[in-house]
Amino acid sequence: MADAQLSAAPRAPHVSPPAAPHPMTNPGYGKRSAPYERPRTENDFGHLLPRDASIAAFIDRLPEGSDISVKTLAKALPYGQCAVRTSLNRLQDAGHLRRGSECVATEEVLLWVTRTFFSRTARDDAWWAAFARGDVPKEQQRPTRSRAFILLASLGRAAPTLTLSSADCVNLEPQVSEWFERGATEAELLHALTAGLPTPVHHAASLVRRRLRDKLPPERVAPAHRTVLRTLECSECQAPGRPEALLGGRCAPCRGAARDTHFGPPGAVQAPEVRARVNSVRAAVVPRSERTFR
Repeated sequence: MADAQLSAAPRAPHVSPPAAPHPMTNPGYGKRSAPYERPRTENDFGHLLPRDASIAAFIDRLPEGSDISVKTLAKALPYGQCAVRTSLNRLQDAGHLRRGSECVATEEVLLWVTRTFFSRTARDDAWWAAFARGDVPKEQQRPTRSRAFILLASLGRAAPTLTLSSADCVNLEPQVSEWFERGATEAELLHALTAGLPTPVHHAASLVRRRLRDKLPPERVAPAHRTVLRTLECSECQAPGRPEALLGGRCAPCRGAARDTHFGPPGAVQAPEVRARVNSVRAAVVPRSERTFR
């Protein structure tokens, strides 16, 4: 009887994306998903506190470029701004989120834009540092299924008569991979495999194999390597710094560790010192005669 009267610990409500489109940011800003994510499962955020897991699942399902600022999330979620800000900081500590800047190049200008990078898969500090350098660790670069296998497995959606079995996809995978190695795109491959199909198709795998062989494109010149210009910022003071110096998303001064002399631009005043000075002035700790006025 006593057990029946005990109530379970309250859990954060499951939050689904709103029926109306979620607000988007200006082009180049907003949510950016980290690369090489594992497939989505029901327990992706089971290691987090209920509220943090609910917010993480909500962000995970938002499209690229969505506004995931504290104010916008608080309007869409049943939590206040303080609760959302706390959860975002905890998501950063857990390796699911990093805030920073990225250089966007156009024909006319180089523009640094603010971005929030989100990862369904929890990443450690070394991974995020490599990501900021544009050098994601190799062991994370291979998805569960290859790009070639995924295209073959989805071929039946574009042309139902070309639906392939799992064994067919495995056997044809090397041929499709060769197309990709030569610079072909998914759109080019789909057109080569599905355009002008005979009626009926007696053996889908044989037809696909023959078209992959007969229409194999010539090798193309590889594009020049693109340098990634990206920086991450401390979750507490928002100062930019070397990604490898941000442990748990926080810089050395905010962790109470020795100051990193490479943190921030040379000669810059550290944000924690500025903040402490402002707080002390507001608290009237600094005598008026010592204050500087302009």
